[in-house]
Amino acid sequence: MLGESYPLRTLRSGLMPRALARALESDLALALGRGEIEVLYQPQFASIDGVMIGAEALARWQHPTLGEIGARDLFAIAEKAKLVAPVSRQIVAQALDQAASWPEHLRLSLNITPEEIAEKSFAQDFATNFGRSRIAPNRLTLEITEDVLLANLRLAGEALAALKKTGLRVALDDFGAGFCNFRYLKELPLDAIKLDRSMVIGISRDERDLAVLRAIVGLASALGLEVVAEGIETEAQRDVVVAEGCDYWQGFLRAEPMRNDEMLKLATA
Repeated sequence: MLGESYPLRTLRSGLMPRALARALESDLALALGRGEIEVLYQPQFASIDGVMIGAEALARWQHPTLGEIGARDLFAIAEKAKLVAPVSRQIVAQALDQAASWPEHLRLSLNITPEEIAEKSFAQDFATNFGRSRIAPNRLTLEITEDVLLANLRLAGEALAALKKTGLRVALDDFGAGFCNFRYLKELPLDAIKLDRSMVIGISRDERDLAVLRAIVGLASALGLEVVAEGIETEAQRDVVVAEGCDYWQGFLRAEPMRNDEMLKLATA
C-alpha cells in the first residue's frame, strides 16, 4: 500500500526529508477536520465455535495524494506534529459512535496511547466521553501496550483501575513483542492478554515456539486471564491456538481490517 512506501517507513527512523515530514504534519492537522481519518475493524473470533465476538478498531488516514496510510505511520506523523491526543480522540469517538449500532453480542476493542494515559485527567475524560455513547461498558475493551506502561506504570494502573470500575475490560496488547514483564500481569487490573504475532508465527512447526505458547496460556489461566491470539494467517496456526486453549483469535486467515458496514455483514453472515 502507498501508506507503507519508502518515505513513510523512514519517518519513524527520522530519515524522511524534513520538508516532506513537515508537509505531512501540516496535512494531518487539516485531515482531522476533513474527515480523512477513518476507522477500520479487525474482526475477532471465539475459539470454541468460530463465531465473531467483536472487533479491534484500527486507524487509517486516507491521504488525498499518498492514498491509505496505516496506523503505525499515522501515529508516527501525529507524534511529530504533537497531534496524538486529537487523532486518538477522533478515532475513539468514531468507533464508539459506530459500535453503538452493532448487535449487542459484539465487543469493541480500543487502543490507548502513552500520550493519553500520561494525562492525569485521562480516566475521567475517557469515562465522560464513553458515558455519552450508547454502548454498554462490558462491551468495551481497552488495549494497552508496553510503551504505555513504561511511561508510568503507577499512573497507568490507577487510570485503568478507575475505568474498570465502570465495567469495561482491559487487555495487555502485543504480549511477547517487548520485555514480557510479568510484573504487569501481577500489578495491573487485566482481563486478558493479546499474544503478539511473533508469538504465534511458528507454533505449528517449531516445538520451542509451541512450548512457549503453552506456558503463556497456562500462566494466563492460573491468573484468570483470557488469551487472544493475534496475527493468525494459516489454518495450522488457528488449529494450534484453539487446541492449546486460547480463548479468541484474529488475523488475515478469516478477515482483514474492514469498514464498519463490511464488518457487520460478516458478523451476521
